[in-house]
Amino acid sequence: MKLLRVGPPGQEKPALLDQEGKLRDLSGHIDDLTGANLNASQLQSLTAIATDELPVIDAASRIGPCVGHVGKFICIGLNYSDHAAETGAEVPSEPVIFNKWTSAICGPNDDVKIPRGSQKTDWEVELGVVIGKAGRYIDEADAMAHVAGFCVVNDVSEREYQLERCGSWDKGKGCDTFGPLGPWLVTPDEIADPHDLGMWLEVDGKRYQNGTTRTMVYQVPFLISYLSRFMSLQPGDVISTGTPPGVGMGQQPPVYLKPGQQMRLGIDGLGEQCQRVVADD
Repeated sequence: MKLLRVGPPGQEKPALLDQEGKLRDLSGHIDDLTGANLNASQLQSLTAIATDELPVIDAASRIGPCVGHVGKFICIGLNYSDHAAETGAEVPSEPVIFNKWTSAICGPNDDVKIPRGSQKTDWEVELGVVIGKAGRYIDEADAMAHVAGFCVVNDVSEREYQLERCGSWDKGKGCDTFGPLGPWLVTPDEIADPHDLGMWLEVDGKRYQNGTTRTMVYQVPFLISYLSRFMSLQPGDVISTGTPPGVGMGQQPPVYLKPGQQMRLGIDGLGEQCQRVVADD
């Protein structure tokens, strides 16, 4: 299934994308796509619904973030060998963990705001993993049973704040609108292999990132198991698993976002995002 949330910010209702590409209203069956509704039994019950009997939603409706009330937004840094090389960094001996604040989350096609004074706002297309089953100390062999689905994430980053302002990466990662999620939450049955997906990102029609999850250093089951050693994972948590090469700071010379530009990005089977870049007021 391809599940999504549709409506104005803060008023989104659950929906699904049917086989014909129509948006169908699920609010008569679940109240929202939040952690409480992402367990395997709940998702299985949605597959029994007669899709063609669900109300159709206007295709022009705003699409919100594909998960509501996210508890933790956990990110993995330098998790693609070719991306580490372009930044001049070594592949880490263990996963690099940082956080994006949940206030950064926005819809996949919402405007991305460049923070006041920013000169180095950058882009990163990433595979997002949404947790559907809680766990601690999860065995790697059991990790995929904890996954509700996958989505596209744009890990928007302010490089000066991240790397030059002293302290953790979090400073440059969690600004408002720096976490577009969606358009869809795609259940694992539709993704044959999350480690064999093409992914790309363009700015004003120029393709900068054109990679694949095959070059991911630490794969999804390992990441889930690893993270669960340091924190409990809860339904609705989002893990953003790293980016392939082609980010702005890796260009020669570096290229950063400016107001008026447009980003388009996508991952095979998970849909596309499109964001206008604006100055924060």
